[in-house]
Amino acid sequence: MTVAEDIRRQLGALAPSRLELLDESAMHAGHAGAAPGGNTHWKLTIVSAAFEGKPTVARHRMIYEALGDLMRHPIHALSISAKSPGEIDA
Repeated sequence: MTVAEDIRRQLGALAPSRLELLDESAMHAGHAGAAPGGNTHWKLTIVSAAFEGKPTVARHRMIYEALGDLMRHPIHALSISAKSPGEIDA
């Protein structure tokens, strides 16, 4: 299973209605956290009803908790846009 597949599987716990994941590792080549082959720097856009009424910090904590050990390795950096469905429709 690839890192992207692992991320998607684990974020399934948040029942996202939309999940976009982009490996931006190539943009960070030479950076201390970058590894050959990528899979270290990610951009995540996620929409979930689980985020309804929660502040940004709480949403990020929910994502980090869902990702578990992936946040220690291989993920070095994660850019997050987390919204509830109502924020998308507005």
